[in-house]
Amino acid sequence: MTSYGWWLILFAVIYTLGLILAGHFSRKKAAKENGYFVGGRKFNKWIVAFCITGLFSGSTFISIVELSYLSGISAIWYGVAETVQILIIAFVIIGPFREKLVVTVSGMIGDRYGRAARGIGGAITAFAFPMWSVATAIAFASAIHVFTGFSLTLSVAFTALLLYLYLQAGGMWSIAFTQTMNFIVFIIMFIIGIIAFFVNPGVDGLRSFAASNPAMFQWDGVGIQVIVAWFGTFLVNVILAQAAFQMSLSCKTPEEGQKGLKLAVLFGIPFIILGALFGISAAIVIPDSSLGLVALPQYLMEVLPAPLVGLFFLGIWACALGWGAPCQFSGATSLGKDVGSAVFPQATSEQLVKYTKRSLLVLSILMIVFGMARTEQSAWWNILAWTMRNSATFAPVVAVLFWRLATKEAVVGSMVGGFLSGLIWYHLGGWLPNEFHLNIHPVWIGMSANIGILVLITLLQNASKLKSNFSFEDSKKGYYALFFGALVLIGLIIEFETIYNSGLLGIFSFSILMSVFIATIIFVPHTRLEDQKDRLRVADVK
Repeated sequence: MTSYGWWLILFAVIYTLGLILAGHFSRKKAAKENGYFVGGRKFNKWIVAFCITGLFSGSTFISIVELSYLSGISAIWYGVAETVQILIIAFVIIGPFREKLVVTVSGMIGDRYGRAARGIGGAITAFAFPMWSVATAIAFASAIHVFTGFSLTLSVAFTALLLYLYLQAGGMWSIAFTQTMNFIVFIIMFIIGIIAFFVNPGVDGLRSFAASNPAMFQWDGVGIQVIVAWFGTFLVNVILAQAAFQMSLSCKTPEEGQKGLKLAVLFGIPFIILGALFGISAAIVIPDSSLGLVALPQYLMEVLPAPLVGLFFLGIWACALGWGAPCQFSGATSLGKDVGSAVFPQATSEQLVKYTKRSLLVLSILMIVFGMARTEQSAWWNILAWTMRNSATFAPVVAVLFWRLATKEAVVGSMVGGFLSGLIWYHLGGWLPNEFHLNIHPVWIGMSANIGILVLITLLQNASKLKSNFSFEDSKKGYYALFFGALVLIGLIIEFETIYNSGLLGIFSFSILMSVFIATIIFVPHTRLEDQKDRLRVADVK
């Protein structure tokens, strides 16, 4: 092991002890009502900001470093897309969800559609989260392997063990303390990275590289289709970002949570800009690596002394922890609280906390198993997790928020059907992370099946009592949705070959189906019986 590795281990041990102590001190706060799952809903704007920054900006930084090493400044669009997601959550989602006292997405579905939906949604969501955790941990471990010699599996196992040790004690309060500590480490990492940049390549080196490699400084360098896919992905995830909801909805008031999310957007800007700068700097100094997160430690070892390199990569580890901790805890909440209450409806709050702590251990073990199964393929786990979770829960969440006509049977059927459709499509593509069957990402197939099954079963079950309204004055948004869908369809027909070859057929087809779904919700909002009940309520008020 090199001296760089020893310094990293020293800092990691000290930091680990700090995190475990934070978990111990947060135990008392977690013991209070709702303290374990949502921090007693006592978070102020700063805690929310630190939590969301650690979750989104830390993982974004890792992604942008990797992308910018290969594709240049166009990687910044990844950060912009994620920033748009945070802004939508702040201005559209946080208020209604806070009023509903939402803890998890699967719990929200279960509150409306019953125990079966709660249990299925909770289980699928729970087992998806360790996949996201291990994907980021693998990316981090590939960098650490360069100067410690530790295997990727060992690094993932150590990360999973640490997450379990400090999360099981204090729950959401442990995350709050940890993300605050991570934020301080991020600042140290940025300062060291900026020093490294000015040592080599510096401003002159960056200019020379731009002159000789103009493709790295084109805003569409990564490809327009990839940028469109990033925005589409984050927009779809807005209503499913459970880990983000659980942290931001731990706020005192909706206004406090909104302020915290706005602060997180501001805090995220340096992660985006510096992630691209550090990735390009590594490309200048170490041009021949296949992975940005392998080239980055090699670059820093060229220009900085061992203690500073160790501190910088403590920051990279903080990024991995900042993403992994909320993912593991949110998954454990879905498994322990939601699946637990679905299986044992008489369970007390104390029992649900106990189930969640046990679930955290199960998910920690799963994280290690996943890391051993496909250690070299972090993208594979991201795709599987995204396909599983979104294919099962997207349409039911939309129904909870906007379509009271949807039935329990339709929701359960859509969850199972969407989940299986996504997995079958992934299987048809040979389970490859970069090549899909018919060039369509499995998540678009799964989510399309999710929507289609929900709408079909709901309309069939209510066929004899549907109440429709096609009046343009009352339902103009439905016509706008159909118009948008028609435009997308026309574009798809005209440019089919280009869209297909670019891998955008899935998102275009999903956009058309989503337009029809929105129109259906607006044109057929409820049944005649519900319409009569609404009129009676209005009459009673008068």
